[in-house]
Amino acid sequence: MRVTDIQRCEVRSGRLVEWTLRQEAVRAAGALPDDVRPPAYIQEAHVRTARAVRQGGLFVPTWIGTAFDIPGTVDLDVLEEALRAWTLRHETLRSGLRWAGEEMRRFTLDADAVRLHREEIGDFPNADELTRYLQNRFDHVADALSWPNFIFAAVVREDGASVYLAFDHTNVDAYSLQRIAAEIHELYAAGLEGRAVERTPVASYVDFCAAERASADRIEDTDAVVARWREFIKRCDGKLPNFPLDLGLDPAGPLPEQEFGQEMLVDATVAADFEAYCRPWGGSLAGILAATALIAHDHGGRQVYRTVVPFHTRAHSQWADSVGWYVGGAPIEIPVGEAPDFDSVLGMVRAALRETRPLSRIPIARVLQLVGSDFRPTSPDLYSIVSFVDARSIPGAEHWQDWKAYALLRVSYGDQVCAWTTRLHEGLQFASRYPDNPVAAKSMAVYVEQLRDLIVSVARDAATVRAAGARIPAPGGSPVGASPVGSTVVGSAAGVRP
Repeated sequence: MRVTDIQRCEVRSGRLVEWTLRQEAVRAAGALPDDVRPPAYIQEAHVRTARAVRQGGLFVPTWIGTAFDIPGTVDLDVLEEALRAWTLRHETLRSGLRWAGEEMRRFTLDADAVRLHREEIGDFPNADELTRYLQNRFDHVADALSWPNFIFAAVVREDGASVYLAFDHTNVDAYSLQRIAAEIHELYAAGLEGRAVERTPVASYVDFCAAERASADRIEDTDAVVARWREFIKRCDGKLPNFPLDLGLDPAGPLPEQEFGQEMLVDATVAADFEAYCRPWGGSLAGILAATALIAHDHGGRQVYRTVVPFHTRAHSQWADSVGWYVGGAPIEIPVGEAPDFDSVLGMVRAALRETRPLSRIPIARVLQLVGSDFRPTSPDLYSIVSFVDARSIPGAEHWQDWKAYALLRVSYGDQVCAWTTRLHEGLQFASRYPDNPVAAKSMAVYVEQLRDLIVSVARDAATVRAAGARIPAPGGSPVGASPVGSTVVGSAAGVRP
């Protein structure tokens, strides 16, 4: 689904209804003993960073969520039961973290204790006022330092309702968000028809956290994976990498506010041609990273493009339907200054991803413990990311436009760039959040323009090859008679201007 913020997700006026966990459930959770299953490293790092930033005097909301429509006259009782059934399916939503001195411990509410409290907030005839209310409400309920840290809402109208779910990031990742609309639609439709939804139990993210942490704790500072990260950080001047273009940051200044941007890069035809050309090197992910490396070279003066590539950690099928934060990162280094053409950069990206992707299974927070450098958390983001996700196979994706379904980000403060390119049925969507200053805005405009130009250029050449009946060049050489797709010169025909 398209990535956006609350201001751009088509909020419309109507009657607002909210659901939160009932207070008796909250009180019951407060008396629970510790759950022996520890938090994941990524959860603990997120909460510790939020606390450190808050103690520094800045409130930085970091919730994420989803929005989608349900058409027709909405039965709120049925919708409430659908929301409750969905909540019960995912254990992480009834599991929280609390402090014991400086140690973080888990507690988990029994499923039987989960009850939702519905509250009629009232009519909002003005969409802008409703948007401000929703953002403020989500900021304070879906907060990393409180529990429960999720909230559901519906804006009800005569012809349907817009449903909003917001969570602290410890509960969900992007893939989790993208599955919610179809699951709630299915549960709601079943409720209206008075039938049960037959589903196998879903694996628990809380169990995954315990297993992943036990595995990570077996890693020592002498292991090869730590040595690889240590060398990478050293070549990044002792820190994790930022975006490769100038962001106009003052190193001694406060954490800057961020701006958000999103647009469709190209349509479905161009996206398909770009994917077809890049497939031998690893697909559109390799293509997006190669394009970014070229832009970093031509506009950022980088001889080597370094970044941390996010990968999901749902390594086994049992986690496929599970809601949680299943994300790790792998460091890659692309010596783009040595590349004579786009194919060469693609080859470098493919080799780097093959080498380092296994490193994403080790939580970065654990690695940083072992590296021994001083990584004092001062920002919600440890590093900048350039991400690609093909979302077309996710259940319900073909309905997202009709449902007005969005993945929501809270854009607040940060000194990094997070950029997401998403393959949808209608094409490639690009979204990013970045420091809100003129220098960063100009750099991001350049990046998006050049990224689009390169994608279009490669797709055009790939389409020409296909029309001529030739094969797309494979790594290591071009087929006889093929158009020289891979001979695109850095900074010229690739659409990346010097």
